[in-house]
Amino acid sequence: MLPPQDVARHAAEMIKSKKGSKIAILDLRGLSSATDYFVIGSGESDAQVRAIADAVTDGLEEKDVHIYHLEGYQERRWILIDCIDVVIHVFLEELREYYSLERLWGDAPLEAIESDPE
Repeated sequence: MLPPQDVARHAAEMIKSKKGSKIAILDLRGLSSATDYFVIGSGESDAQVRAIADAVTDGLEEKDVHIYHLEGYQERRWILIDCIDVVIHVFLEELREYYSLERLWGDAPLEAIESDPE
């Protein structure tokens, strides 16, 4: 079983593999009793959001990481993938700006994952 930090990094890499943008890992240990990490990424369209979520879920299942809850998959605007210790959020860009999880969890250490240059 992968430790939560490795699950978060793997999920971020899966987002990156589908050209997701503004990828960030928030370390919520000590700030939240609900989860250890948020992984956040954005897509430009509902099709890209779904493709990113598919890549993340497939990539996690390949590593034997159990997904306990999946929400928003049909709407493809904000898909939440809950692995208990790691929660992955895949947003349409405008929804991400609106909800601004990074600002809401401003005390959390944030690691930005650079996208590959085009």
